[in-house]
Amino acid sequence: MNRTVYVNGDYLPEEEAKVSIFDRAFLMGDGVYEVTSVLGGKLIDFDGHIARLQRSCNELDLTNPLDREGWLHIHRELVERNAIDEGLIYLQLTRGAPGDRDFAFPPASTPPTVVLFTQAKPGLADSAQAKTGIRVIAIDDLRWGRRDIKTTQLLYPSMGKMMAVKAGCDDAWMVEDGFVTEGTSNNAYIVKGNRIVTRQLSSDILHGITRAAVLRFAREAQMEVEERPFTIAEAQAADEAFITSASAFVTPVVEIDGTALGGGKPGPVAARLREIYLDEMRKAAI
Repeated sequence: MNRTVYVNGDYLPEEEAKVSIFDRAFLMGDGVYEVTSVLGGKLIDFDGHIARLQRSCNELDLTNPLDREGWLHIHRELVERNAIDEGLIYLQLTRGAPGDRDFAFPPASTPPTVVLFTQAKPGLADSAQAKTGIRVIAIDDLRWGRRDIKTTQLLYPSMGKMMAVKAGCDDAWMVEDGFVTEGTSNNAYIVKGNRIVTRQLSSDILHGITRAAVLRFAREAQMEVEERPFTIAEAQAADEAFITSASAFVTPVVEIDGTALGGGKPGPVAARLREIYLDEMRKAAI
């Protein structure tokens, strides 16, 4: 692949890109990230992602080296250099490479590490899973307590995804104290009648950028939204279910822990929300 990436101020062929073995993200998982979708060569909900990036930095006392315009320039440059029409831009910001390993944070003067790269995803908006729906299993939520910070500590979500694959499914919904928190890389929802139920914001879940937009559009479309925890049993008794994320947009869930929803077919609420979301986000893309 002849891809151009960005590392610490330089645009490089991916095979020439290097990060220190002493980087804090490599040694400690000490970094944050964002993923922004690209549709029609434009950035989807860019300002939401940059605002969340700043929030993650604030929560970890991590220096954000660029302002909005600086991040926007890099994103647009990578889209152009890699000719991305539909795809993703991954941004990772770490506490840098102090030159040795230590649990204590390095001196404030240590430059952060900044890495961005693109992933071309032709057909991203026309996903097959949006038409067929996905199947999920329930697993225990064993992550650390600050899921609201979008850190690079993704081992357990990755393990959860593999648990789902081994079970012949697509993803896992994590459960804590009897209630669903979220999916491995997405927010989770159920639908009963005209009511959409999803867990309220707290440190228990990621404050999804797509989540915020979808709930706003749902309310504007006169759909009822209830933000509260729900159980797997309640989800299995729902009319339909779906997930949201920056790369999945709105994707229906048709099976939960072996129980089919809606006859195993995507429901109308998820389909309508996906349609609204994509239409509105394309209009607002930059």
